[in-house]
Amino acid sequence: MEYSIKCIGLLTSGGDAPGMNAAIRAVTRTAIFNGIRVKAIYRGYRGLITGEITEFKTENVSNIIQQGGTILKTARCDEFMAPEGRKLAYKNMQKEEIDALIVIGGDGTFTGARIFAQEFNVPIIGIPGTIDNDLYGTDVTIGFDTALNTIIEAVDKIRDTASSHERLFFIEVMGRDAGFLALNSALASGAEAAIIPERETKVDQLEEVIKNGFRKSKNSSIVIVTESKVTGGANGLAARMRKEHPEYDVRVTILGHIQRGGSPSVSDRILASRMGVAAVEALLDEQRSVMIGVVNNEIVNVPFTKAIKYNKPIDEDLLQIIQVLSI
Repeated sequence: MEYSIKCIGLLTSGGDAPGMNAAIRAVTRTAIFNGIRVKAIYRGYRGLITGEITEFKTENVSNIIQQGGTILKTARCDEFMAPEGRKLAYKNMQKEEIDALIVIGGDGTFTGARIFAQEFNVPIIGIPGTIDNDLYGTDVTIGFDTALNTIIEAVDKIRDTASSHERLFFIEVMGRDAGFLALNSALASGAEAAIIPERETKVDQLEEVIKNGFRKSKNSSIVIVTESKVTGGANGLAARMRKEHPEYDVRVTILGHIQRGGSPSVSDRILASRMGVAAVEALLDEQRSVMIGVVNNEIVNVPFTKAIKYNKPIDEDLLQIIQVLSI
């Protein structure tokens, strides 16, 4: 059977996330299964501009499903934001006879993809790979579950020392301006509170935590905080706590990039595999400028415009549950 798309270009862009390799594997093998060639583009959009492109066969993706990071590497690319850079990228696509792109990344990746698709009429499908889980239109993104498990493992260990020394710990997790990691890890780790950007404009969360008497019956407390200019992060909140409530023995732990690493969880491997297959199938169905998502465990196609434009809402019920269970 003849397909109009004979060669797919594949890249990862933005921050790495566990499970990206599983998605690379799924895209490559699904394309080859359908008689389509795959050109791997290294270092994201920068590689598309500089021509770091190699054809992938099925053996190129053997034994990578369990690896963290991305074998295609990733990089930020200011040049791709300029029309001249995108023009050069398109010339390299033509040179390599690439008919369509599958890009794995977050909102920045899809923003670039949407503009590129409009300018050069290129079919592009996005696969959401970000530990932040902040993309509208999908219940979960690749890497989120693994990052959560990494956070929980760290928080459990910090809880041991917090209890031994009767301390209050502010633990900072990633997420930029989205509180999904903080909210879910707080609930799963038994933390006393989660301080997230989505609520800071509505209420003084630190004051609310103190008012709720979160240490009345405990010899230690853990508060999970999203890294954010809005909340001030763990260091900002700790400094304020020391000033306003000097009776607390306050400590800060910033988990940092440990959250991005590690072998992907079972959930992320399955999610990435499903999304990789769905991305190729979407191209074969003549879809374009859409992100592959999962809603109620069903694959959906979400237009880039929606995935980028709308903010994904947090589950307010989880905040209430954390408060109830922290007494």
